Amino acid sequence: MTTTLSERVSQSAFDGSMLRVVLLMDLHEGTQQQFFEAYEKLRNDIASVPGHISDQLCQSFENPSQWLITSEWESAPQYLAWVNSEHHAEQVRPLGACARSMRPLKFTVLRETGRGYDQAARPPTARLQSRPRLGAGIVRHALTFTVKPGSEKDVASILSSYASPAARVDDHTRLCRTSLFMHGNRVVRTVEVQGDLMAALRHVSEQPEVRAVEEAINPYLEQDRDLGDPESARMFFMRAAVPAVHHIAAPEPESAEVQRHAVFYPAKPGCGQALARFLARQDEEAARRPKSPVRSSSIFQRDDIVVRLIDVHGPLEADPETVYGISGPRKAAVLDRLTLAPDGRGRAAHHTMKLITDRRAPAQS
Repeated sequence: MTTTLSERVSQSAFDGSMLRVVLLMDLHEGTQQQFFEAYEKLRNDIASVPGHISDQLCQSFENPSQWLITSEWESAPQYLAWVNSEHHAEQVRPLGACARSMRPLKFTVLRETGRGYDQAARPPTARLQSRPRLGAGIVRHALTFTVKPGSEKDVASILSSYASPAARVDDHTRLCRTSLFMHGNRVVRTVEVQGDLMAALRHVSEQPEVRAVEEAINPYLEQDRDLGDPESARMFFMRAAVPAVHHIAAPEPESAEVQRHAVFYPAKPGCGQALARFLARQDEEAARRPKSPVRSSSIFQRDDIVVRLIDVHGPLEADPETVYGISGPRKAAVLDRLTLAPDGRGRAAHHTMKLITDRRAPAQS
């Protein structure tokens, strides 16, 4: 059976469809009024964010400590530009201080039913997703941070020497793969989870071997953090998060000859999202070529940090244009306009990151 290109793209922030964001929160006892007052101060700011359509604050009628915030956005890139900003991190700090747990969920909108939806006045750019996406139930996420220059070898040694945490999180969630790369003093860790991403990240953070590694690299981090302080840890990992914005994969199973690589693209200031969108288009074009060596590609982007995780069949140098996300001089010129050159002039830079670890969970019995 032939797999169409649209079926191979299991995730994309760039299809123009509306986004519904759901934030489930469980508050510390006695903080309900404090939380409500913090939200009241925040909601007018949210209403003025480009791409924001509407939001609702809901409180459980069964349990007053449980709250739900839903918001609707014209498109995923507009939401991601806001939620990944430093301004957002400071905006939501008072809300986070009240929460025992927070679980964000993001959904693109496929269908709407009811007179209210028919009559809703929405921007003309807000569109429904055209068709359901297919996939294997895998959620992809990345974290990135920088370490003090000169400490790279020590950090690489620490990050490659710990025992892997248990893959099974619960009956519905499993940690499938963790890949860790470095370029200069930048660390990028990508994870693939089957099931609930937040449950998997929480599971990993609670493992003694992982906690020991996190404590061991603390002295080398450029950004200070206190893992014993929940708010400090939450803010660090919020700022380190780099969401996946696009994923495309070949339909056939992965072979032993497929190798994993990561490419770091230093975007010019303000060009990160445009660069991620450009690379996503190139990946889709490359997927139409049957002999493309790239079997899958995941693009992660936050602000001007863009990382492309690729699984490649054969040597990386066999088809460098496709592997690095460009094909032909015109596409290379576009990449030049969106990325920083190593010396501030000339051709754009893209860097193959050094693989530190690539850990896969054993096959399920």
